[in-house]
Amino acid sequence: MANKTKSKSKSRSEGESGKVYLVGAGPGDLGLVTLRAKECIEQADVIVHDHLANPEMLGWAQDSAEIIYVGKRAGANSLSQQEINALLIEKAGARKQVVRLKGGDPFVFGRGAEEAKAIVDAGIGFEIVPGITSAIAGPAYAGIPVTHRAENSHVTFFTGHEDPAKTESAIDYAALAKLGGTQVMLMGVERLEPITREMLKQGVREDLPVALVRWATTGRQETLTGTLQDIAQRAVDHGFEAPAVAVFGEVVALRESLNWYEKRPLSGKRIVVTRSRKQAGALSGKLRALGAHVFELPTIRIEPPTDLREFAELVQDAHAYDWIVFTSANGVEAFFEIFFKLFDDAREIGGTRIAAIGPVTAQQVKDFHLHVDLQPDEFVAEAVVGEFRKQGVENLRILLVRAEKGRDVLPKQLSALGAIVDEGFAYRTVPETRDTTGARGQLLEEGADLITFTSSSTVEHFLALDLPWPKEMRVASIGPITSKTARDRGLKIDVEASCHDIDGLVQAIRDFFER
Repeated sequence: MANKTKSKSKSRSEGESGKVYLVGAGPGDLGLVTLRAKECIEQADVIVHDHLANPEMLGWAQDSAEIIYVGKRAGANSLSQQEINALLIEKAGARKQVVRLKGGDPFVFGRGAEEAKAIVDAGIGFEIVPGITSAIAGPAYAGIPVTHRAENSHVTFFTGHEDPAKTESAIDYAALAKLGGTQVMLMGVERLEPITREMLKQGVREDLPVALVRWATTGRQETLTGTLQDIAQRAVDHGFEAPAVAVFGEVVALRESLNWYEKRPLSGKRIVVTRSRKQAGALSGKLRALGAHVFELPTIRIEPPTDLREFAELVQDAHAYDWIVFTSANGVEAFFEIFFKLFDDAREIGGTRIAAIGPVTAQQVKDFHLHVDLQPDEFVAEAVVGEFRKQGVENLRILLVRAEKGRDVLPKQLSALGAIVDEGFAYRTVPETRDTTGARGQLLEEGADLITFTSSSTVEHFLALDLPWPKEMRVASIGPITSKTARDRGLKIDVEASCHDIDGLVQAIRDFFER
């Protein structure tokens, strides 16, 4: 994740106070989070988040950030509003930078104003970071514009979940009936029957189009349409539960031609990504773009090698080798991180030639403005050996930049061809023990349609978690080496990429579900 290495703000001067950022987390789609919100999360000492804030956002936090869940579910409030206010004041009073992460926009039916008032009364600085509200995003992702020149000239937002301490509703349903236009209700799907009954009582016509959009802008999005007369019963019949946005008005009919989000090829498919947190974004983003609901459940973490000094000495002598072979993008990153600490000129690498396995690894080399001299068509170690066999490597010095405990195909077979091979262990993969986003619990609760493995280590470390295997969950593998590891561990491979990279895996998954 971006900026994970930023230094924490613990070094603030003695007199500098903390601050609270009331941050809108948006409606659910990570792509709809503002740049300012992401920046606040990356720099926070403490993050206090709600149930409806996408937990994947927590992956942007520093490892040392304190993360506190204060979400409210039906009948299971973790903290009262007064306790949340006190928590924010306490943490900021200890000179912490506090992010209060709230679903949607903090000032749109989010009680953000109450929290801001409590913070002001305590004499603590604060900032509001607006977010995209589901009142607009939900209908848009369902293909329903809340305004349309030919249909209406105004839109009204109201809540179906008022303060339970009120003796009577503050919503003037008679005025809403006269106002007409598009009306969007948040947080009221569980009270849909009495609300629609009151609207009918006030003269709103029975056949007024209505849409309910559940888990809007996420891979779990569902939309149910009907009329004011029947929508409450349809919601019961379909088991349509919160969180949902309700849209009342003629614009609902436009969904028939404008529905785009729910027609994508992986719409509604629940897919688990097991890559390291740092690398998961590329695969997750491509799957989400096709409509999938992605659980990022990293099973491995990339860490420095056991003997960093030994690797650094090999990097320092890189100019003395005839070839440097990179087996992964992680290896490239680790190599050049040390190289540019030792040298300030890329020409210090000398006349050594470079081989890379796979286009992602090759691109990482090219990003350092160096040429890749050998890149086999197949993205496996055996293909590299085959290329070297063709041109001959007897008595050539080869530096193999790789992970600890990886496959030994390259060092053994290159040595058998007469090459002088040094193995440079650039990094190691270790089990990811943290579950910042709660993905493991989500997997157990909701299940999944597919789990993806992009290396043998992701297979081994996922199985080491010993999680119950969700019913009907299929397996997708990036290539034959990973597939063999999975089969050796008793798994059945349902999808295997023919092109052994992320794009190939995504295409194979798409083809599988379209079949």
